[in-house]
Amino acid sequence: MANLKDLMFWKTAVKYHDTKEYEGTLYDWKPGQHILKKDFSVRDIFHPLTHDILFEKDIQVPMRDGVKLMVDVFRPVDSKEKIPAVIAWSPYGKTSGSSARYENLFNFLGLDNKRMSGLQKFEGPDPDYWTAHGYAVVHPDARGVAHSEGDAVLIGTQEGRDGADLVEWIAKQPWCNGKVALSGTSYLTFSQWFIAAEKPKHLVCIQPTEGLTDGYRDIVTVGGISDYVFANVLSDNHEGFQQREDVYKEILNYPFVNHPVWEDKIAKVENIEIPVYMVASYSNILHTDGTFRAWRNISSKKKWLRIHDNLEWQDYYEPQYVEERRKFFDYYLKGIDNGWDKTPIVRYTLHDMEGNNKVNLVDTQFPPSGTKYKKFYLNGLSRLMTDTPAQKDVPASYDSKGTTPQLSFHFTVNKETDFIGYPKAHLYLEADGSDDMDIFVFIQKLDKQLNVLSQYTMPSRNPRILDALELHGGVLKYSGAYAKLRVSRRHIDSKKSTDIIPVQSYDRIEKLLPGQVVEVELALSPMGIKLYEGETIRFMISAVNHNGNVHPGVSGYPGDNSGKHIIHCGGQYASYVQLGILGK
Repeated sequence: MANLKDLMFWKTAVKYHDTKEYEGTLYDWKPGQHILKKDFSVRDIFHPLTHDILFEKDIQVPMRDGVKLMVDVFRPVDSKEKIPAVIAWSPYGKTSGSSARYENLFNFLGLDNKRMSGLQKFEGPDPDYWTAHGYAVVHPDARGVAHSEGDAVLIGTQEGRDGADLVEWIAKQPWCNGKVALSGTSYLTFSQWFIAAEKPKHLVCIQPTEGLTDGYRDIVTVGGISDYVFANVLSDNHEGFQQREDVYKEILNYPFVNHPVWEDKIAKVENIEIPVYMVASYSNILHTDGTFRAWRNISSKKKWLRIHDNLEWQDYYEPQYVEERRKFFDYYLKGIDNGWDKTPIVRYTLHDMEGNNKVNLVDTQFPPSGTKYKKFYLNGLSRLMTDTPAQKDVPASYDSKGTTPQLSFHFTVNKETDFIGYPKAHLYLEADGSDDMDIFVFIQKLDKQLNVLSQYTMPSRNPRILDALELHGGVLKYSGAYAKLRVSRRHIDSKKSTDIIPVQSYDRIEKLLPGQVVEVELALSPMGIKLYEGETIRFMISAVNHNGNVHPGVSGYPGDNSGKHIIHCGGQYASYVQLGILGK
C-alpha cells in the first residue's frame, strides 16, 4: 500500500513572514529562558502582566520521526510543586497573539483586547491567567510552520501524532506533574480531536470550543460542493520554509471521501475516552456540524456540552467561562474536589432573536429530554407546511438563474413553541434543463410581520462590519438552521445514517435524467429557536447560498446551477421537513 504522504499533493509553503510586526512582541527574543516581570506590557492594547512568568523560547522538541518542532513554554516562576500543562496546538505563530493582524481582527469584531495579556496564541488560553493559577501553557509551531522542521499538512493524523508526541515530552519535564490537557477554539479545537484520538498516555482531558471533525465534509466539500477558496485560505496559514499540502489539487484529483487522503482527515473521535468539556453554538457555519458530530460520537463517559449564543472568541475569553474552564482542569489535572462532577451534562440555548435568548438551560442530553420530532409536509399550492401531505402532487419550481431563485414554505405557531435538535429535509426533486442541482436550504424565524429575524453574534456595532454581513452572515450572524447539497451526491450512507440524521456517502456521482424525480434527504445544522404566538417558521430552498462564505472578504460559492429546480409536493412525492419540538 502506498505511503499516505506519497498520495498527497505538495507545493512550496507560503514563505514565513520572519518579522516582529507579523509575529508579535516576543518574536525576536533570543532562545532560552526569560523572566517576564509583573506589570510588563506586551503591548499597550493588552493588560499588563499580573505576576512574574518564566518564558522558555524556542525549545526544540523531537517527534517520533526525528523532525524537531519549535516550542515555547510559559510557566510560573516560583512554583514549589510540579504543575500540569495546557497545549494550544495550531499553525498560527506561537508568539503571534500580540501581532497587528490579530489585534486588528479583534478590534474589527469589537472584542476587548484588554481581557488578554498578549501572550496568548491566537484562539488559545492566556498564559498570564493560567500561570497565575499554577499551570504551564505550551505553544508549539506545528510541523512545517515557521522554523519547525518538516512539511506542513492541513489536518489529519500527522498532526495527531505530533501532538501526542508533544504531550509525552511535556509529561517527562521535571516541572510537570505528568498531566497534560488541550484547549483552544477553532483550529485549536479540531487539532484536539486528532491528538486525543491517538490516546497519548498523559493526556488527561480536553476542552474543545467549536471545531470541525471531518476535513472533507466540514471544509473542502461541504454538501458535496467543492470549496477550493477557503481550503486554500486556511492552508495559507502554514507559513514556513519547506512544503505544504496542496489541498486544491487533492480536491481535483480525489473527489470522493473514501480516498485515503480524506479518510485520514476524519477524526476518530470514537477513540476519545478521556473527560471532555465541549462548547458549541448553532451559529458557526464552519464549526457547528463538526462539534455536534463529535458530541454524538466520542466514547467518553465523562463529557459535558455547553451551547452558547455568542461568537466563539467572545465566549472563549469571557471571564466567567475562563473560570469555568479552570474548574474543569483543576478537577482533572490537579485533583481538586471542587464539584465539577456535579456540573450539568448539557446546557443549551434557545435563540429568540429578539433580545431574549435563553441560555444555560439544563438537561442530561441533546436534544433535551422531551424533544419530539414532527414532519411538516410541503404544500406546493398554498406554500404552507401542514400536518398531513396533500393527496395530489402539486410541484413548485424556480428558475435557478432567475431573479427569485428560491421557494418558501411557512408554518405559523398558535402558541409559544421551541424548535430544537437536528432538523432534516426529505425532498422529491427534479431538474429541468440540467443534469444536476446545487440546493441551499434554510429554516428561519419570521416575526408577526413576516420579517426574517437574525442575530449578530459579534459584539461590534461598527457600520463597516454590518455592511459586510448584511447579505452574507458567515460565522458572525445567525439566521437559523442551514444545509447545502449537490444533488448528484445525494446517496445515503446507510451505516452512518439514522432516521434523525441522514449522512451522505460522498462516494459516487448520480446525475439526474430528464424527467427523473429523485428522493433526497439532507441534515440541516442543529438548532434551538423559540417562537412566540403568531410567529412563523420558514423553510426555504434556494439556488443561492444566503449565508455566504465562512468569513467576509473570502469569496463564496460562485454558482453552478442552470435550468429549473422543481420540488414535488404531495401524493407519492410527499416532501417534508422534520423538526424537533420541545415538549412543555
